[in-house]
Amino acid sequence: MSKLVEGIAEAVRRSGLKDGMTVSFHHHLRNGDYVLNMVLEEAARQGIRGLTVQASSLFDAHLPLIDHMKSGVVTGLETDYMSGGIGREISRGVLGQPVIFRSHGGRPEAIESGRVHIDVAFIAAPAADPLGNANGVAGPAACGSLGYAMSDAKCADTVVLVTDHIEEYPLIPASIGEEDVDIVARVDSIGDPGGIVSGTTRITRDPVGLAIARYAAQVIEASGLCREGFSFQTGAGGASLAVTQYLKPIMKRLGVTGSFGLGGITGYMVDMLEEGYFRSLLDVQCFDLRAVQSIRDNPRHFEVSATRYAGPHAKSAAVDSLDVVVLGATEIDTDFNVNVHTDSNGYIIGGSGGHSDTAAGAKLAMIVAPLYRARLPIVVDRVLTRSTPGKTVDVLVTQRGIAVNPLRGDLEEKLRAFGLPVVDIHELKERAERVTGKPETVRPGGRVVARVEYRDGSIIDEIRSTEE
Repeated sequence: MSKLVEGIAEAVRRSGLKDGMTVSFHHHLRNGDYVLNMVLEEAARQGIRGLTVQASSLFDAHLPLIDHMKSGVVTGLETDYMSGGIGREISRGVLGQPVIFRSHGGRPEAIESGRVHIDVAFIAAPAADPLGNANGVAGPAACGSLGYAMSDAKCADTVVLVTDHIEEYPLIPASIGEEDVDIVARVDSIGDPGGIVSGTTRITRDPVGLAIARYAAQVIEASGLCREGFSFQTGAGGASLAVTQYLKPIMKRLGVTGSFGLGGITGYMVDMLEEGYFRSLLDVQCFDLRAVQSIRDNPRHFEVSATRYAGPHAKSAAVDSLDVVVLGATEIDTDFNVNVHTDSNGYIIGGSGGHSDTAAGAKLAMIVAPLYRARLPIVVDRVLTRSTPGKTVDVLVTQRGIAVNPLRGDLEEKLRAFGLPVVDIHELKERAERVTGKPETVRPGGRVVARVEYRDGSIIDEIRSTEE
């Protein structure tokens, strides 16, 4: 028996892909992924139109997607995140209908509940056998965890593995099992693993960012959560990642060993595992090649599905056992609502990813950000786009002071007792404006180009076009 076919063209034909269907892709190869572009190019060649692309995230490597939107091959888009290159075109109204943004936990929930129906899933598989067992830890394009592809494999009508590395049956370990796979397509290359690493997955060296990270580590200590069995996640972003280097000496001084580190795992978290600061890592996505090596070789570094990571309707999810998460923001308002979707001009530059999931689940959800960027204050009266509700955010840490959500009076008392510079968030806003001046608010007023779906399926905001 074999499910093996040669090339994308034959895989697309055998998959039964037709006009108007929904196709899905994962983003574990990040900016190095080739599969989405290959599939859409072949769909265009075969005359298929009106596709909805359901992608866990999109990067500038996927910019050819814009041409497929203009030609009508793609008419719908659903994702958790998109880079600024694609986001700028979406913001200008290139797509006829609104993009649906979900979170990393909301996406698998929508798929598994049936709210999202996937006709054909094309899964980039760094290693596979001829019957469809696949993993992300072997092969020339090894990317580590395949957590975001697992719900697609379980629920799509047709599942196509796309691989450049075939091994003898049975492939062990298998992140995706043969029982869920219909076709295995062999191609020359599924992507460049060097594209996994991006600027948002490197630690900052900026003095302001390091000062913020130092304060953030002190907030964790003052909160009382840095105790035996402590659990921790840091989001992408240089200042967020820098918190790890200040947290290590605190954990060492307190004699604390953490239970688990969570999320998109970087080499910094791998170091903490290997040095004994954490007993395990739960990994939904490897953020660099050091993490890829670790998840392959270290049995205490576990792969988890997006549902186990953050599924809001799962029987339990790891985010709900999380003590502390450190997250970034493009802006935050005086009600602690956070924007990670759009920039100050309303152009799409990102997406929630796991931001709103971890903020909802963690005991302490901390935003770390400079008080101003490019002479624009980080704190505003009302965010342009609400990505994460303020009720789930506990504290904002800047280089000029720390603001605590009024809902967390208990936390404010602890931080003040620790001697940290706690100030009202309105005061932080005023401090920034004394440096930058009060900027004119830009609110795009065109048609709706995207809707932001919260992790429970409700729409919490809309993004309007910047140009008609």
